[in-house]
Amino acid sequence: MHILYFHQHFSTPQGSAGTRSYEMAQALIREGHSVTMVCGSYAHGNTGLATPFARGRRRGVVEGIDVIEFDLDYGNHMGFLQRVSVFAKFAFGSIGVALREPADVVFATTTPLTAGLPGVFARWLTRKPFVFEVRDLWPELPKAMGVITNPVVLWLMSVLEWVSYRSADRLVGLSPGIVEGIAARGVDKSRIAMVPNGCDMDLFAAPEDAWRPDGVRDDQLLAVFTGTHGNANGLDAVLNAAEVLKERGCDEIRIALVGQGREKPKLMKQAEERGLDNVLFLDPVPKNKLTGLMAGADVGLQVLRNVPAFYFGTSPNKFFDYISAGLPVVNNYPGWLAGLIEESDCGFAVPPDDPVAFAEALLVAASDREALRRKGVNGQELAKTRFARSKLSSEWVHWVTAAAR
Repeated sequence: MHILYFHQHFSTPQGSAGTRSYEMAQALIREGHSVTMVCGSYAHGNTGLATPFARGRRRGVVEGIDVIEFDLDYGNHMGFLQRVSVFAKFAFGSIGVALREPADVVFATTTPLTAGLPGVFARWLTRKPFVFEVRDLWPELPKAMGVITNPVVLWLMSVLEWVSYRSADRLVGLSPGIVEGIAARGVDKSRIAMVPNGCDMDLFAAPEDAWRPDGVRDDQLLAVFTGTHGNANGLDAVLNAAEVLKERGCDEIRIALVGQGREKPKLMKQAEERGLDNVLFLDPVPKNKLTGLMAGADVGLQVLRNVPAFYFGTSPNKFFDYISAGLPVVNNYPGWLAGLIEESDCGFAVPPDDPVAFAEALLVAASDREALRRKGVNGQELAKTRFARSKLSSEWVHWVTAAAR
């Protein structure tokens, strides 16, 4: 059957963004289905298309995926109103595609929440089956973070959330908290499947040549964070831990923050002002090159702001990349990932807003490399047995395509 797939931030592995949609599209193709991917132009993504845009869009086949890309630039550096404008343009452009393009199933994935609009219109105007994937709970998360406070905007988002959930024949949630959040809006749990982000075992089994950033010695412990430097990530917690390490005269640990985002210039300025030469800032790198960096690193950092909505309501790509690469994880907030780390002994779960505990976890990691290696092995075993992308994508394909039946 043919799946019409909407993901505004779609990227192939040649980009430095998450590749869940690319991997799921490939899983559909392997099982004999065809896919049309509708997306925008994400600053850190790479759709695989290189032809010029004509009338605001371009189209071509990328590794078996029929890709329709709108000429809509988007990046984490944008302000709120800029983002809303791009979200709206993508949503309304996508509605036209959803109504015109043939499809056995229309699938849409957040973020943003407006990504569900083409599926809603296709469901009610053309009776096409609609499956909606929820990666973050909106408006719960932005409200909890204080990013959106206007009651009218929050009410409109809540209405859109309710309509999207009720319009979908089936839904996918990426974490336990997301599934519970969807069910709390009156959706029967029989219509919801949890399919978290997965581990690309093949990609990390044969990484590019291991490498380290300039200035990091082989005998130093290298801890890496790979992802957006945004408000939600709370990377000031990393700077605070680095300051504790400096105060203790520790020169055996280096921290590399890899990525881009609105908070990055501020973080870099703070690190310079505080003399934190043990923190390095790197530009985003494509996922295939990222495997080499992780092969050369010792620890992965899973960091978020201390917001209770995050505890069970997120499914971060970076965590699954870390354990795929055999990296022990230092996680700084409670919830389902902290539980996984403690249960499988694949890293360190430290209390939120506690720079001393964060720093001491890194010191323990640096002091016993054999114990650290065992944690990495445990993490890789967790990746293989519970979160292998091949297994999860097969479950996802069955769930999505069954909507047409």
